[in-house]
Amino acid sequence: MAVEDKQMSYRIYLVAFGIFLMAMAVVFKLSRIQWVEGEHYRKLAAEQTVKDFVIPANKGNIYSSDGSLLATSIPNYTIRFDAVAPKQEDFDKNVKGLADSLSVMLGKPSSYYHSELRKAHANKNRYYLLAKGLSYTEYMRLKTFPLFNLGTYKGGMITEQKTVREHPIGKIAERTIGYERVKPNGELDGKGIEWSFRKYLNGKDGKVSKQKIAKGQWKPIRDVNEVDPQDGYDVISTIDVYIQDIAHHALLKQLELYEADHGCVVVMETQTGHVKAISNLGRAEDGSYYETVNYAVAESHEPGSTFKLVDLIALLDDNKVDTSQVFDSRGGEITYYGRKVRDSHKGGYGKISLARGFEVSSNTVLVQAVYENYKNNPKEFVDRIDRMGLNKPLGLPFQGEGKPFIPQPGEKGWSGIALPWMAYGYGVSVTPLQTLALYNAIANNGEMVKPIFVSEIKEWNKTIKKYNKQVINPRICSQETVKKVKAVLENVVKKGTGSKLYSKDFSMAGKTGTAQVNYSRGKDEMYYASSFVGFFPSDKPKYSCIVVVHKPNTAKNNYYGADVAGPVFKRIAQKIFTDAPSTNEIKNLNKKINKQEVAYSVYNDKINSEKKVVPNLKGMAGMDAIALLENLKIKVKIIGTGKVKKQSIQPGEALEKVKTITLELS
Repeated sequence: MAVEDKQMSYRIYLVAFGIFLMAMAVVFKLSRIQWVEGEHYRKLAAEQTVKDFVIPANKGNIYSSDGSLLATSIPNYTIRFDAVAPKQEDFDKNVKGLADSLSVMLGKPSSYYHSELRKAHANKNRYYLLAKGLSYTEYMRLKTFPLFNLGTYKGGMITEQKTVREHPIGKIAERTIGYERVKPNGELDGKGIEWSFRKYLNGKDGKVSKQKIAKGQWKPIRDVNEVDPQDGYDVISTIDVYIQDIAHHALLKQLELYEADHGCVVVMETQTGHVKAISNLGRAEDGSYYETVNYAVAESHEPGSTFKLVDLIALLDDNKVDTSQVFDSRGGEITYYGRKVRDSHKGGYGKISLARGFEVSSNTVLVQAVYENYKNNPKEFVDRIDRMGLNKPLGLPFQGEGKPFIPQPGEKGWSGIALPWMAYGYGVSVTPLQTLALYNAIANNGEMVKPIFVSEIKEWNKTIKKYNKQVINPRICSQETVKKVKAVLENVVKKGTGSKLYSKDFSMAGKTGTAQVNYSRGKDEMYYASSFVGFFPSDKPKYSCIVVVHKPNTAKNNYYGADVAGPVFKRIAQKIFTDAPSTNEIKNLNKKINKQEVAYSVYNDKINSEKKVVPNLKGMAGMDAIALLENLKIKVKIIGTGKVKKQSIQPGEALEKVKTITLELS
């Protein structure tokens, strides 16, 4: 018995010792967790219950020079239905009313929505797609529908919001306004003003920490780590919506008429270099035209006869010849190193002056004049081109600017035919904007300025950065040469190759161009590029303009610059100075406007959805008014162009009674 008691005591001691060891191990582990591994576990717990959330910054808007919106950010909503969330009694009571409301708003039959909602409920679908691409007004209206008005958890309405970039004026100048996007591989990419000025437009995102609470929701933690977002700045472009609209439709009309492959037009303010309009249209497979490539900026090609202005400036300014010197066109054909230079007019022009040779665009006359005076020192001619700045890019803010090519004596590619070929616009390559800058310099009394697309960066009423005139070359030639060249360019329109464009009521000056493109690839690959570049009015130039049309259908009519590109130039000039009002009212951009209100006011969002009345549109740019009304589901009829002068339905009228509004613009 004593032995058994002793053995039991040993067992008790052994168990006690084991418990002691376990207790010590627990204490050791707790101490290690607390003092050694504590930081790791505290961090792990925080990561699971506390997260940093990004507070997106509001992106800045892009405005035209007259204050119209060119690009703005607006909310876009996708609505889904959690068919498990509503109680059975709530669902049965409201499903018919919800189906009826959805039918009125979204257009499909009530029976369709009724069937789909019941099917989603029966299948316990927690993520059924109801609608996407809704505006703020439509979203707010949807929240009032039966069942959904019970709230998120009782009604089952799931809202997904994202911000989208919209262009209130539509596709016009879309390529220049540009975009910013994320590629499939995650890289950022973009074009135009949106991309080039993104550091100003995008602002800086903020940050806030949130703690996870019941039902999977997150509660903000206000602490020192919170960073407020900084909204993006607004970009004020030089684009004039009225001139842009004229240029776009003038180019589109001519492209359609000649079934051309693509074309571009640029209108620039002479003294400042402000680009008031730029349109780049390419032909799709279905025959329609849209903006895809910024041809005016990116496309560097042989200009043809518009390059002859370089010849005239060089010859006159270097005192080689005068405009009155006579040249023999030699039957319209001359030969250099076995290569022929021909005039478009069969048989040539006989003996004519240099000025007349330029006016009728005689290749033989201009090539002779350049070759005879620079053949012993071609570098003198090429240096003149380089000093003008035509041998290097303009340095525009957009990526993908085309690179010019001016052959240099002594370098690879220079040959005996290089000089005569340059004289009539071949063997060289420039972009449309470079050609425009050259002609604009003549209009601007010899001062060559850089084309500018953005005038300033603003934060409400504060100017952050201003883009002033940038001078490329303060004097490309003497004032005497400028005067003579201006007179010859006027005569091109009065009695030269551009005589079809002449109007006794309106003065223009410029040069036609008809260049063969891809001629080195053979007859099947070769096509024509028709152009016209100049300025108006010719006596006191305010605007310069270039029009280039590539690959017009030669079977349709003809391909000469005066016939294909010239009418676009004339239409733009006449509309600006004969059809337009004498003054252009400029909106006050210094008024402080909340960014979200700007977006909502253009796209119907908050302002009149709550009141449900017709807004006051007087003084608003026509494009903005159309966008606002169409998003309020109101049809719009337009009379005239410009800003709203009268509206057929007075402000304050109930929206539900309005189907169509007529706007009179001025």
